[in-house]
Amino acid sequence: MTERNERGEGVRGAMDAGGAGDGAPSVHTSGQGRRGATAALLDRPPGKSVPGPRAATTVGLPVGLLKTARPRQWAKNVLVVAAPAAAGELFTWHAAAQLALVFLLFTVAASAVYLINDARDAEADRAHPVKRNRPVAAGCVPVAVAYGAGGGLAVLAPLVAATLCNPMTAALLTAYVGMQLAYCISLKHVLVVDLVVVTTGFLMRAMIGGLALGIPLSRWFLITTGFGALFMVSAKRYSEAVQMAGKAGATRALLSEYTTGYLRFVWQLAAAVSVLAYCLWAMEGGGLARTGVLPWRQLSMVAFILAVLRYAVFADRGTAGEPEEVVLRDRALAVIGLAWVAMYGLAVANW
Repeated sequence: MTERNERGEGVRGAMDAGGAGDGAPSVHTSGQGRRGATAALLDRPPGKSVPGPRAATTVGLPVGLLKTARPRQWAKNVLVVAAPAAAGELFTWHAAAQLALVFLLFTVAASAVYLINDARDAEADRAHPVKRNRPVAAGCVPVAVAYGAGGGLAVLAPLVAATLCNPMTAALLTAYVGMQLAYCISLKHVLVVDLVVVTTGFLMRAMIGGLALGIPLSRWFLITTGFGALFMVSAKRYSEAVQMAGKAGATRALLSEYTTGYLRFVWQLAAAVSVLAYCLWAMEGGGLARTGVLPWRQLSMVAFILAVLRYAVFADRGTAGEPEEVVLRDRALAVIGLAWVAMYGLAVANW
């Protein structure tokens, strides 16, 4: 067992291990990573070869394509309702239909990136103890099919958006696909830029619903959403750095180039700016809307600040993983979040 664990650590140390806060997939493009993976294979005792790719089957291909599209990551695309909800234009049939379409198109665009990424990364993934079970690496989905499906979806999403939505929606989807592919290929290896790209992916999700419905995007909305996303992304990266301290190479290659002190500074700065922007929006509304009505805009600041402080507890402990998992795992944070949603909704409705 010890020998097998040591071999696994060697393989993991040779490769970049994973996606960012945006769920972006990884691509092993560096020569060092591939040489490390090859060395780990050569060190394997005789008679213990790496399981090769399984033959693709008619039944396994559709399921494999679906798994490669990462259904668990689709929940992040719910952010498309953020701008319409902030503008109070969420509950109409037209808005509901457009947002459902935009959610689907963003899901298609993100799935295209995952497919292309896994096709590029198939060879390196086969040497990884966990990633070798991915459908493309395991042979359930042929590399050519993954490339074809990913390329087709990457073109389809903007085209449908241009036809059924508007040019701005199509342009944003095109920019998202291009940015994510650039991230997978090279930008993930550039300090700071990798954080910005992942954060921008979240911000694009929050913006696209407003663009599809022609809703002007408030400066406070963009600042709060952007820095709120940076807060969660950098907190997740900080948690990875804390958990993998002393295990050089066990996670994404770039992580070892950040210090925990720097990542802590980033998530603290982002949290402060998002809280400040939200408070400025809330105070901009003035006092009571009318006699006898509670100032929900101002009261919502309390819930927002409590939510940020509660989330920061997990960031400080180094246990802030995927944002949706943090919220669902902590009942207090979930309750605070629901209270904020209720207050924010009442503020937008001006009750």
